[in-house]
Amino acid sequence: MLNIGVGRRVAMRSALAICAGLTLCCSPAKSAPPAGAAPAPQQLWGDMKPVVSVKELMRDMIDPIADNIFDAIAIVDTPHGTVQHVPKTDEDWDKIRIGAVTLAEGAYLLKVQRPFAPAGDDKTKSPVQGEELTPTQVQAKVEKDPVLWNAKIEALRNVGLEVMEIVRTKKVDELWDASDNLDAACENCHVAFWYPGEGKFLKGLDNKLEGLFGKDAPRPDRSRAR
Repeated sequence: MLNIGVGRRVAMRSALAICAGLTLCCSPAKSAPPAGAAPAPQQLWGDMKPVVSVKELMRDMIDPIADNIFDAIAIVDTPHGTVQHVPKTDEDWDKIRIGAVTLAEGAYLLKVQRPFAPAGDDKTKSPVQGEELTPTQVQAKVEKDPVLWNAKIEALRNVGLEVMEIVRTKKVDELWDASDNLDAACENCHVAFWYPGEGKFLKGLDNKLEGLFGKDAPRPDRSRAR
């Protein structure tokens, strides 16, 4: 009886080995990726989560770094005449490049959904009633028209890309146009989402100046210290 039991166990083991071999032979083979195919992109381990509000992001990152571009060129009146300030050294161009890269990359942080202002901040800075929207009103405008919001972000990013190319070629003359483009990108977004009333006022003032003094009449300074 002992010998028969051992024989059965040996027979069962042999049968299991044969079945395993058949299973491996019959299993579909995994197809190899085509030669030269790029590896599948790795997925991020989590969604991007904002740390600060739009208002804080602009105040503490985008607005200060934009000064690397705005301040790179200037015309200064001195007692000895007009002096033009332009980048001359490698350090000057490095500072502009840092501004351009940070602006181009940082602009896309505005695409990450975040509150417009920090908690508890729902005040305007302008003393003129209705000139400047509250953070809650701005948030509502962004949610109502996210396509326009994204278009303004792309316009800001494009200026960063433009300045990156200028740094590569070191074409000083093109910095003047880039600075104007940056000012326009900022102001157009602000008028669309922050203080739309001022846009109408400035447009009306432009029309009056043009009617009184012609198209070459000096325009008001549209920069706003916030």
